[in-house]
Amino acid sequence: MKILAIQNRMGIGDMVIFLPYIEAVAKKFNSQITLLVKENSKADQLIKNNEFIREIILLKRSNIKKDYHDGAIGFFRLVKEIKKYNFDKVIIFNSSLRFNLICKFAGIKKVYQYPLLKKKNQNIIMAAKDLLKKNFDLNVNNDPTIQVNEKEIENVKKKFKMNNHSKNILLGIGGSGPTKRIPAKKFIELISLCIKNYNCKFFLATGNKPGEMEIMREILDTHKDKCIPLNEMSISETLPIIKSCDLSICNDSSFSHLSAGLGKSTIVLMADTPLLYGSYSSKMHPIIPDGIDEVSHGTNGKELINPNKIFEKLTKILS
Repeated sequence: MKILAIQNRMGIGDMVIFLPYIEAVAKKFNSQITLLVKENSKADQLIKNNEFIREIILLKRSNIKKDYHDGAIGFFRLVKEIKKYNFDKVIIFNSSLRFNLICKFAGIKKVYQYPLLKKKNQNIIMAAKDLLKKNFDLNVNNDPTIQVNEKEIENVKKKFKMNNHSKNILLGIGGSGPTKRIPAKKFIELISLCIKNYNCKFFLATGNKPGEMEIMREILDTHKDKCIPLNEMSISETLPIIKSCDLSICNDSSFSHLSAGLGKSTIVLMADTPLLYGSYSSKMHPIIPDGIDEVSHGTNGKELINPNKIFEKLTKILS
């Protein structure tokens, strides 16, 4: 059986969130899944060791400029591309009429998706759960899982001298937007608390945007001897490093999702997005800003994240 899954959300985090639902369908039909995803999902790096995913088709659509699959011409380009696979089923993880029509034009007989044109206030987790329960009687409650080659894990442990004599901690200091990026001073204070109580080594995970680089530079100015930057590495190169760490402390960013997906206890610093994104996995331990009862878009609470609370949570995890 040939099955297509369409996950058109942007970013690594969303790709990680949908992994359990894609894998559940693969197990149900005993068939590997083909994914239609955007390039910035980094799915190619996340699923290279995933036995449930056959291959990836890149969706070339953009909110910035007209891309290959945009517009009327792009519609029929995608129809043609999908049609050649002769898929039996498609699971569309969105409410898009466009994708519904593309799949029908491509000759896919069985099309399953969220209720059409009802994207507003849609819960990213519950919508996926409801889709699989309604159509396939599947109850999906497991955490996302990212597989890493054991040899790669052995190699990074040797390279970075990661052993039981010290605590190896990932710090996910980057973020897709400035309101998600906890100030460098908070991480500096946290590192100071850690090294007073533990023999620690920190891996700084971030992208290369100017704001992210400035945070990294400030941290290195104070704690260079304790920190190893990972900003020049690809996602696939960082995965075995994260897997080898004792725990992770991350902004609400791709690295919090990757860490939890790799089975690491992950303290997620929730400054400006709904708590759901830092609590959907049993491996996630969210920290919200002091004095805030409910965090969401627009909270802008990065200055209210308390390093002492992070350290308390870290101590409980490591004990």
